[in-house]
Order: sequence, then C-alpha cells, then structure tokens
Amino acid sequence: MTLTREVPLEPGQSALLFIDVQNFAAHRKGAEFAGLSEAEFESRYGWYFRELETRVIPNMQRLQAACRKAGVEVLYTTIESLTKDGRDRSLDYKITGFHVPKGSWDGRVLDELAPADDEIWLPKTSSSVFVSTHIDYLLRNLGVRQLVISGLITDQCVESAIRDACDLGYLVTQVTDACATYSQERHDHSLRTIRGYCRQVTTDGLVEELRGTAA
Repeated sequence: MTLTREVPLEPGQSALLFIDVQNFAAHRKGAEFAGLSEAEFESRYGWYFRELETRVIPNMQRLQAACRKAGVEVLYTTIESLTKDGRDRSLDYKITGFHVPKGSWDGRVLDELAPADDEIWLPKTSSSVFVSTHIDYLLRNLGVRQLVISGLITDQCVESAIRDACDLGYLVTQVTDACATYSQERHDHSLRTIRGYCRQVTTDGLVEELRGTAA
C-alpha cells in the first residue's frame, strides 16, 4: 500500500476550517487598519482587499456552500481573547499588538461567511489554532481525519495550522485560491513552501470533487 496525501475527501470524516476570516483582519473598519489614512491603506492593503473582495471571499462562500451540502463539518477560528483586556494573549500577540477583546465586533466572522447556528467557532490567541484552542480534541470527537483549510493569512496562521495538523496525523487539503496574504509574491512563496505538507487544490477542484462524492 502506497501512502499519499492525494486522497479525495470522504465527507463523513472531513471538516472545512476557515482561519481568521474576521472583521479585525478582513474588514476595512477592522482594528488592524485603524488610524490609517486612505493613502496609507491603499499602499499597504489595497491589493489584499481587492483579492478578498473579487476572488477569495467568493471562493470561500462556494466552499462553505459545497461542504454544507456534502455533509462536511464547517468550523471557524478567529483571533479573539478570552478576556476583555487580552491578558490571556500569547506573548507574540502582545508584542505584535494584536488585541481583539472578548465579545468584540472585531472578533466576529465576516458577515459574508457567517457561521450557521450549529457550526463550531473557536477563538484563538496564537498563530496556530492547534496551540491555543482544543480543536484537536474536537476534530477527533467529530471523527475527522481529513482537514480542508482556507483563510488568512496564507504565510502566517494558515501555514501554522497546516504544519501542526500534519504533525498531529490529519490529511490536510489547502484550497490555494481561498487563502490570502498581502502580496501575490508572498502568497505564491507560501504555497511553494508548504506544498510538502498537504494536498493543494483550487476551489473549482474541490467543489467538483464534492459534487462527485454526492453523486
């Protein structure tokens, strides 16, 4: 028997995880962009937001719909503290200045991708969701062996989740055009870097795969 990462999804043992698709980091009024002039915002984040609006978020919506229809679990994680003053944040987040208070608007998933009533959402305070949440315990309770990852930022929290999931024994699928970072160069470099850890597919490819499973 040859071991491989190129394994099609089996809906009953699969989950889709959206990483940090939240107001803080993906909405123009998010706290990460507070205080920036329009010129500064355009210079630093203009390309990123155009990618989100024209390509990445629409692809995420297609993934979300396809996974729900196929019976694949859909989960979400966002940067958000368990306290209002953020004292439980990681040292790295404190140094970086990431502060999303418990219960804040910044910690909510974007309206375009809002979780359904019975879908699981986990607040995290570290780059990897596997470090600062009990997601591994949850996934095992759900019977998940195959994890589909989509989200932000490609070369930061997305990469961290992929590596940790692989080390914990999950088969990981990264949806390449349903992730984003701050430049095309960074995005492409990240995809090349992480390729050895996961199966990489496009949104079209995964949606078609799930349709075949349903059929």
